Amino acid sequence: MIEEILIIGALTSSIFALLAMGFTLIFGVARLFNMAHTALYMMAAYFIYVFTKLHGLGTIPSVILAVVLTTLIGMGIYRLFIHRVREHQLTVLIITIAVAIIIQESIILFIGGEYLGVAPFVSGNIDLFGVSVTMQDVFVLTVTAILVFVLWAFITKTGMGIAIRATAQDTEAANLMGINVGKIYLISMGMAALLAAVAGALIAPKYVLTPSMWMHPLIVVLSIIVLGGLGSLKGSIIASFILGYAETLVVFLIPMGAFLKGAVALTIMILVLVIRPEGLFGISFEEERL
Repeated sequence: MIEEILIIGALTSSIFALLAMGFTLIFGVARLFNMAHTALYMMAAYFIYVFTKLHGLGTIPSVILAVVLTTLIGMGIYRLFIHRVREHQLTVLIITIAVAIIIQESIILFIGGEYLGVAPFVSGNIDLFGVSVTMQDVFVLTVTAILVFVLWAFITKTGMGIAIRATAQDTEAANLMGINVGKIYLISMGMAALLAAVAGALIAPKYVLTPSMWMHPLIVVLSIIVLGGLGSLKGSIIASFILGYAETLVVFLIPMGAFLKGAVALTIMILVLVIRPEGLFGISFEEERL
């Protein structure tokens, strides 16, 4: 059981990490609470279903097309609905919740509310520490590790990454230094949507697709950013593994634990807000973001 908990916990945590990094990125740069973030994750999974099952496309073209379309839609949502009101956080919060519900209802209208599934991208199993692990799980963990490294390298080593960090630290100073802040916001939203789309693509063969599948990940992501510290990418990754393993332990060790997953995330979030509101890697000064 210990080996199973370690492996399944790593798989769950890796998906949470992708979602949390995207949410943290757009919040850290633009101070936006994008509540439609996990709806994009759901959209990518449904796109893969539509392309593979309904239109007969191959797996690789379907995944690429789904990720690209979801990323573009995420950027479009920012330009159409968020850009003009981005200074008003409550307005952004309400708008993005409305967008998420529109996406959910559109899926019900055009595809239906039935439980759906997607065939695995990679077939076969391997034995890992005495546990049979699917190659799909290995694929998910590998892609997640690569993306975490690529995002870290992009943010810390490239000119665009430095511009993103500068904007996150002081928007006015970045603007005075000639950085196109509006462009940085759009790029950050695109990167966040990309991470959500990849997460959705990775889970499409693993989980049952339903129009409400965005809700539980949203609760978890909010709990992760509170636990890790608002605006901290490092904190979001570490908190993803804490919550991922906490959920896995609840499912394995408590009878009917699968029904308590959401409660675990909310409980941790409440405790952190009460005991340490700034989170594990909370910041004292704005210049420490990202």
